[in-house]
Amino acid sequence: MFSEVFCIVSGKVQAVGYRDFVSRLAKEHGIVGFVRNKPDDTVEILGQGYPDILKQFVEELNEGSVLAKVDGVAVDWRSPEVQFDDFQVLF
Repeated sequence: MFSEVFCIVSGKVQAVGYRDFVSRLAKEHGIVGFVRNKPDDTVEILGQGYPDILKQFVEELNEGSVLAKVDGVAVDWRSPEVQFDDFQVLF
């Protein structure tokens, strides 16, 4: 069953290559969706895929890029309303 996970990542996650890290991770796992910076210095991620793959993806989001320091990942599991075709870094 196809699922969706919506995450807000807090910590030092902007200007440290975190969005590129998330994009590479998503593509490695075959996850579609997007990642973008938010004005409050958090990063928003929407990923779609199979639940077991998304669970592993969320666990790896806590690791972050080399320069990032992830303080927390708020996770909201939900059913997709719109299906994405690829994974994008939004600006």
